[in-house]
Amino acid sequence: MNIGTGSSERQVYIGGEFVAENEARISIFDHVVLYGDAVYDTACAWGGKVFKLDEHVDRLFESAHALKIEVPLDKAGVKAVVLEVMRRNKLEDAYIKIIVTRGVGRMPLLSPYNCKPNLIAFAIPYLSLIDSGVQQEGIRAGISSMRRIPSECLDSKIKCCNYLNHIMMRMEANEAGLDEAIELDIDGYVAEAPGYNVFIAKQGLLYTPGENILVGITRQTVMELAAAEGLETVVGRLTAFDLYNADEVFLTSTAGGIFAVREVDGRAVGPGKPGPITQTLSQKYMELLESGVQSTPVYS
Repeated sequence: MNIGTGSSERQVYIGGEFVAENEARISIFDHVVLYGDAVYDTACAWGGKVFKLDEHVDRLFESAHALKIEVPLDKAGVKAVVLEVMRRNKLEDAYIKIIVTRGVGRMPLLSPYNCKPNLIAFAIPYLSLIDSGVQQEGIRAGISSMRRIPSECLDSKIKCCNYLNHIMMRMEANEAGLDEAIELDIDGYVAEAPGYNVFIAKQGLLYTPGENILVGITRQTVMELAAAEGLETVVGRLTAFDLYNADEVFLTSTAGGIFAVREVDGRAVGPGKPGPITQTLSQKYMELLESGVQSTPVYS
């Protein structure tokens, strides 16, 4: 993909125009460079259709509004940019990212005022954060020694570009030989994983945290799919004990879909492999993507 080196063929959107990836430029004085001051959203396309594009754009605007960042285009304009960047790169299955930075101010200082916001969008061939082989077997996770930044400090519903908290926990897990970290909140309850929402299945019910989390679009989709299968989802507090003794644990995200956690802190979850509920919901999720019924066509 030439990520990092730049491609003369792939087109991206930045600063109000489409340019070749290797020609895309952002000022070193943009607040996203200086302070991580920006919001973003990630969507996926399957079979030439962008899944739940309206929901992703709505969440982008809500995040920006919460941080008092003015999105340079209206919602229709942002959606048009997403579809056009797909077309220009002739993609069918894609990983899509939309970023709105606070932009460049009068001086390279902390002040968020008098900045000109910048909209960035790109689409690349679909990729997953989890290797397909590992995904089939289930991943090994561990509870991080760090804690998720509480919503009292930075509201977790804001999908902002400051991910250092998540990165450090992912790094800790990976350097311990694990695939992923489980994040607890300050009070010791399960929050999420870096870039994922957490679900457990226990005695025919689903459970998922409702506090100190990003309210994931894939998370909402899973609850809708579960309801269609007659599975009730209980939103509430979960502890490490609940993870250890769950029948199944799985994570959800746009860049990964639904995949099982087979082990937490060295303890096998259920039989130590993807369980029937996880497999059913994963299959239903893929069927929903492939059907396109909740997606926006790129080529029409």
